[in-house]
Parts: sequence; C-alpha cells; structure tokens
Amino acid sequence: MIKSFRYAAAAMLLALLMLVSAACASGVEHESGKASAGMATDEAQKEQVELTVSAAVSLTDALSEFQNLYESTHAGVRLHFNFGGSGALQKQLEQGVPADLFFSAAVKQMKQLVEKQVVNSNDQMSLLTNELVVIVPSDSKAIVSSEAGLLEDRLRTVAIGIPDSVPAGSYAKEALTNAGLWDQLQPKLVQAKDVRQVLQYVSTGNADAGIVYKTDALSTSDVNIAYVIAPSTHTAIEYPLGIVAATKHREEAEQFYRYLQTEEALNIFEKYGFSIPSSS
Repeated sequence: MIKSFRYAAAAMLLALLMLVSAACASGVEHESGKASAGMATDEAQKEQVELTVSAAVSLTDALSEFQNLYESTHAGVRLHFNFGGSGALQKQLEQGVPADLFFSAAVKQMKQLVEKQVVNSNDQMSLLTNELVVIVPSDSKAIVSSEAGLLEDRLRTVAIGIPDSVPAGSYAKEALTNAGLWDQLQPKLVQAKDVRQVLQYVSTGNADAGIVYKTDALSTSDVNIAYVIAPSTHTAIEYPLGIVAATKHREEAEQFYRYLQTEEALNIFEKYGFSIPSSS
C-alpha cells in the first residue's frame, strides 16, 4: 500500500512539473511574440515618412484632395500641408523652418529661394497658371465691369492681399497701377494677410469688393465674379513647384514632385479652376 502511495505521489509530481514547464514555455513564446510585434510596430513607424509641403493658400482646396488619394497608394508617406501667403512661406524657408517642397503662387518667391540656394534651380518648375478676378458678395447690387468701377461710391471698401507678401495683392497693385487707379483707391483699400482672407472679407460682407484668383472665387457660392482682370495688365500668374534642398526625405519628395506633374494630378488642378501651361 505504501508502495502504491509512493507511485501515485511520484506521478502527481511529474504531472505538476510538466504543467510548470508548459506554462514557462508558453510565457516565453508570448513574450517573444510581443517582442516581435513590438519590433514590427517600431519598424513600421520608422518607415513612415511625413512630407511637409509649404504651399500658397490659394492651393488649399486642390491639394487637400491629394491627401487621401496619394496616401492610399503610398502607404509609407503622410502629407502635411503648411498653407500661407507665398511671401511669408518664403521667409520661413529662408529662416530654416523644415519643409520638403515649396509650391508658390508667384515666380518671384521661388526665384529668390533659388538665388539663396534654398531650392536648387534644377529642382523647380512652373506647374500651373491662374487668373485674377474682381469679386463682390453674392447679394450685392453693385455692377462692376472694369477697374474704374471700383471707384463707385457704392463700393466703400475693396480688399486685396498685402502687395509686399501676397502675390495676388502684388498682381492687383500692378493691374490697378497700370489702370492709373492705385493712388485714387487708397482710401478704400483693405489689405489682408492672404488671398483667402480677402475672400472671407467679401463673402461675409465686410468688404464690398475684392481681388482674388479665379480659383478662390469658384470655391464658394457666397461671392460672384464681377469680371476677369485683363492678363495684359499684370505679370503672368504662374505657380512654381520646387524641392527644398535641405529636405531629409529626398526620395519621397522627388516622388511627390513627379506625381504632381502627372495627368491625374493636373486634371484635379484643372477641376479647381487652374490652367496648365502648354510646356507642362
């Protein structure tokens, strides 16, 4: 009987040891699995690249459409857009604010960045063109068909972008100067930090008229286009795109730079009212 008891005890001890061993092995495998999953997650995070594109605010609607479209076919890339007046963005880049690409609403800003070697001359090109228009609130009774019409008493305020830093404002000043009206309109002019602020002033009725790009005017039903300013009265409106020389993501920046020149991308820009130069 004692012998049987010893056999039973030994069997129970053996079974217990086997259970402990299995539990330890399972724990090791679990920890190993967690470590492998953690390494995979870390690796995925390392592969994720965020491209920063400093772009003229007039490109907001068009470029925002690229967010999901491009990221869905380029899993390792996330797009971050820094929208603002082209002059302000130029200053940021000159001061070393990180960015991978620059999309300006005027050649002037890109040319100055090339001269300062912030953008290499062979890494930039004019991609789009635009038109300058005079807008009024959608419920306005004012009839404006030329620059001279901006002098009418019914129009108490006319909004434009700050000429020194906002390309649309610079084009507006040039057109009004060529029409001999710049000085006469000074009492009426309200200057805005970018073209979208001009649009806001007019759409909310805080300005009786404004000068913006055609693409901005088409983005809302709260304003009407009174007329298109003759292109011959101002410098051609070109949108140059360039890769920032200091980019830390050269390969990905080049890929997006090339993608924006594809037929698919250009069709999206045209949908928002931009035109494509014949050389593109």
